[in-house]
Amino acid sequence: MSKKVAVVTGSSRGIGKAIALRLAQEGYDIVVNYARSKEAALQTAKEIEALGQHALVVKANVGKVEKIQEMFAQIDEAFGRVDVLINNAASGVLRAAMQLEESHWDWTMHINSKALLFCAQEAAKRMEKVGGGKIVSISSLGSIRYLENYTAVGVSKAAVESLTRYLAVELAAKNISVNAVSGGAIDTDALKHFPNRAELLADAVAKTPAGRMVEPKDIVNAVLFLLSDQAEMIRGQTIIVDGGRSLLM
Repeated sequence: MSKKVAVVTGSSRGIGKAIALRLAQEGYDIVVNYARSKEAALQTAKEIEALGQHALVVKANVGKVEKIQEMFAQIDEAFGRVDVLINNAASGVLRAAMQLEESHWDWTMHINSKALLFCAQEAAKRMEKVGGGKIVSISSLGSIRYLENYTAVGVSKAAVESLTRYLAVELAAKNISVNAVSGGAIDTDALKHFPNRAELLADAVAKTPAGRMVEPKDIVNAVLFLLSDQAEMIRGQTIIVDGGRSLLM
C-alpha cells in the first residue's frame, strides 16, 4: 500500500485521539492503539474512517515488549508499512517520592519510557524500508521541574526526552527524525487523576503569559509541524508548548 501509515499509541482518547484524527485529516491511515478503553478506541476508529481513512484498532500494553511486537506484526499484516510513530501512551502512579513502591515505579517507567525504546525499534525497521519516517513523543513539564506527586511520571518523561536525543542521532542515518513535544497543563481525562487538579488548572489559567490554558489543538499543531518538511533540521529536540508558563518559574 502506498498511503502513509501513522501509529499513535494511547489514541483512544485525549491528546492521542486528537492527534490521530488530525493525521487522518492529513491523509494518513491510522493505527489506533489502546490498553483498556476498547469502546473509546472503536469510536476513534469510526471517526477516522468517516474522514475517508483506514483505521486498525490494536489492543496492546506498550509497557510490555512482547505486546509491542505483536502490535507491529498486526500492522504488517494490515498495512505493510509504518511512516510515523507518535509515542503518546502514558500512565503512572501519582505519589510523593517517599510513598512510591517498586511496582509503582516499574509500571510508570515501563509504559512511559521503555515503550518509546521498543516501539521505536520496531517502527524504525519498517520506516527504513519506505525511505525514512518521523517519531514524536509526548512529554510534560514535570520532566524538567517539580510537580507535586509527580515523581515517577516526571522521571519517566525525563527519560523520554533523553532517549529522544539518543534515538535522533542513531536513527538519522536511516532518514528518521525523532523529537518530542512537552505541554503545559491541559484539561483532559488524564488530569482528572491528579489529586491537585483544581490547583493546576487555576495556576494555568492565572499564570500563563499567553492569556489562556494550553488546549489539545496546540499540542497537535506542534506535532504536525515536527512531522512536516519544514522541521527537517529539527532533531532530538523537545518543543515546549505551554504559553510561556514555565518561563515564570
